[in-house]
This record gives sequence, structure tokens and C-alpha cells, in this order.
Amino acid sequence: MGPATGFSDAKRTLLEKYLRGGAVPASVIPARARSAPAPLLPSQAQLYVRELRLGGIPPLYNECIAVRMQGAIDSTKLERAFNQIIQRHEIWRTTFEAGLGQPVQVIHECMPVHFVHSDVAGLAEDMRATEALRIVAETARQPFQLDKGPLLRPILVRLRDSEHWLYVIAHQIILDGMSAYQIFPTELAAIYRSLCTGETVNLPELPIQYGDFAVWQRESLTASRQRQVTYWRRQLEGLPRSTWPRSKSAGAAPSFIGRIRPFTFTRELSEAVRALAQRSGTTLFVALLAGFAKVLHGYTKNESIVIGTPSPSGRKHSEVTPLLGYFLNPVALRLEFAGQPHFAELLAQARIVLADALSHDDVPIEELARELRAQDDGSLSPLFTAAMSLQPQTPDLGMPWTVTSMDVESGGSPWKLYLAFINMPDKIIGRAQFDPNLFSEEEVGRLLHDLEIVLQDACRELQA
Repeated sequence: MGPATGFSDAKRTLLEKYLRGGAVPASVIPARARSAPAPLLPSQAQLYVRELRLGGIPPLYNECIAVRMQGAIDSTKLERAFNQIIQRHEIWRTTFEAGLGQPVQVIHECMPVHFVHSDVAGLAEDMRATEALRIVAETARQPFQLDKGPLLRPILVRLRDSEHWLYVIAHQIILDGMSAYQIFPTELAAIYRSLCTGETVNLPELPIQYGDFAVWQRESLTASRQRQVTYWRRQLEGLPRSTWPRSKSAGAAPSFIGRIRPFTFTRELSEAVRALAQRSGTTLFVALLAGFAKVLHGYTKNESIVIGTPSPSGRKHSEVTPLLGYFLNPVALRLEFAGQPHFAELLAQARIVLADALSHDDVPIEELARELRAQDDGSLSPLFTAAMSLQPQTPDLGMPWTVTSMDVESGGSPWKLYLAFINMPDKIIGRAQFDPNLFSEEEVGRLLHDLEIVLQDACRELQA
């Protein structure tokens, strides 16, 4: 079936504003009573259940943020700034325990962390980055215990007096893309600068905390749940089983092992794809989604292609804009290739599918799969096996710092194939995370090359 529609132009405009980083008006989310533990967000609870089910081996949800810092650093003040962020945001001093009938957040009054220091400045210059990554990767592969905090491991690596890399390994249950790329580095830079200069730090007030939103969101989801399930039942009916025409895929059981292959689009292709999105009146994400779907259609020959994406479902609400935490819920994006649509038609379809999916993104994906009785091959998301994301851009930090998550892999992956894109000022970069029991690195390399060809052809087609 085709994409479900039925939303007004005003509603779709609001959703697309949200896609570009906006938020809907405040919903007056109240503060909760602080005397009892807070529940988990439904999508957050799914991470908790999976973590217990797999025992953290491999660690599917260990994220690694790298803040690369040029110039001299006062490591003591940097650590103080980091701990002020933990004190400011309850979710970064939270642990998770089995409650009566459902897991709960246990918020601690204080949970200081201390940097692990590593110095590679004594090595030959061409060996320093490699050794730094080796050290951090060992830590990234160590699972967290969710009932014991902190769920953060900061490592400060000195490459030379004028260059330091701060790696923060965190469990995804307390972190999403906006946390990693916007809120955390912005607050770290602002607080560190204030500690160095003595100036007053200017950060927005936090009207609520993560636990407040968790209480409110669970109550509000009850009212809309059936409407959302009905939408997805209609949207995903008759979904074909995903197949991968790859030499290693036959009979391979999901292993949840992940490897990473980084990639970079040329400046010319990056600019062309951005221009394509702008001329088409859509977003860069939609253009990349259409290209990725077309590549998968070419491989599988399926008329329906379903790609997952981590929707920041909770981020629609303006009260949570400044909060650290996990606000994601993967959604399934179904694109139709019956009739061999031109790329312009594919873009229009992808734009509508994405906007509609984002207005029905509150029901956790695994819960939805159970409702729809999707075939379960043992994977974590039986509705799709391929996923993609476009990571939020880091704002100007007022410091010679850059932020990336491209460096370190934890060894795990919840999906068989996942493309994470970053829109850098001069080019688009990314990483392909894949299950090596299903794909060889050469096969993934060919897929990425095919994606570039598809996007190049689309840019020429829509420029003519």
C-alpha cells in the first residue's frame, strides 16, 4: 500500500518545522512528586529490557562522544564543568532498577565522576591517534550495569600540550543525538569558560527534569495509543519479509555484533545533495532517505522498502528542548517502488511518509511489532533490518572544539545495517554500522558506492 495520509497542511508544516530542529508549543508538563522513583519512558524501557535480555554482550547501547579540543586545557576545571552538568541534569545521575511491575528511575542527589587520564604525547606523532582510539575502544566495549552508576565514563587523552580529546562513553538510556551533539558540548563549553574567566555562566533554566517528562508522557500516551497503533496497522499491512541478496546472509542468525566503516561524500556531491533537497522543498534527511531506499530496492527488488530511523519523539515539546536524556523511538518508513517512480516522486513520497510517521511515533517499536504480529527472526526490530539517521549539527561553541561520534565502536549493533550521516560544513560524512556475520566490509563498501551513484544520478536528473 502507499503512504498513509490525512494530515492538514498546517499539521505537516508544524511537523517539518520540528524536523528542522524546532519544537511545538509548550504543553505545560508539570513537575512530579520527588518522593518516589520516576517511571521510564516507554521507549527507554525497551532499552532496559533488551539490555537485560542480552546481558550487555555485545554492548548494543554504549555510545561514545569525542570532543576534540585545540589549545591548552585546564583539566581540573574541565572535570568540574562536567560534574556541574551532571548536577544540573537528573538523568545523568540516575540508575535503573526493576520496580513492582515495571522498571523505575532512581535519581541520586549526587553522582560525581572523575576523568580517566591518558597521555599519548610521548609517542611518535603518527601513532598518537591510533593509541588513543585503542585505549578508548577497550572501555567502550565494557558493558554498563544499569542499576549501578554512573552510566558515564569520561576519558581525557592528551596528545600534546595544545591538543586534548575528551571521550565520553555513555549508555544510550541517558543520551540521544541532541544530547550528544548540542546540549552537552554547549553546556560543557559555557561552564568551562565561566570557570576559567570568572564570568557568570548563562544557561537556560530547566523548567522540568527528565523524570517529570516520563510521568507526563506515559499518561498522555494512554489517550493516543490506539489511534497510533491503528495508523501503523494500516501503514505496514502486507509488509514483505526483508531479504538480503548477500553471500553471507543465508541462514545467518542475528548476532548483534557490529562493525563500523566510515565514509565521506566529496564536497561536490555533498553540495549537490543539499541543493537537491533545497530545490525540492524538503530536507537533507529526506533526500538521503530516498537515495538509500532506492539502493535497497535495487538490491532486494522488493516493491516496498522499509527503513527505520530513530525519531526524537519526545523532543517535540519545548519544555524538554534543553534537557539531556533519551527521547528516541525508532519508526518504520515505508517507501513504494511499484511503477518505478522517478526520484522526484520518491522525494515527495518520502517527505509525506516521514511527516506522517513522526506524528505517530510514541508507541515503542517492539510493542508495535507485537501488536501487528510481525514475523520475528530474533532481531531487535522485526519491522525493519536497515536504519539510518542524520545526526544533529553542533552549534558554535565559542571554543576551538569539534564533536564527533565517528571514532570508536562498541562492538555491538541493534540493526543489521545502519547508516549514520553527519552534515559537516564542508561535506557529508558518516559511518556504516553492520553485522559482519551478514555483510563483508567489501559488500558494505559497494553499497556505499552505489548510494553515491544513485544520489549523483538524482542530482543530474532533477537539475535538467
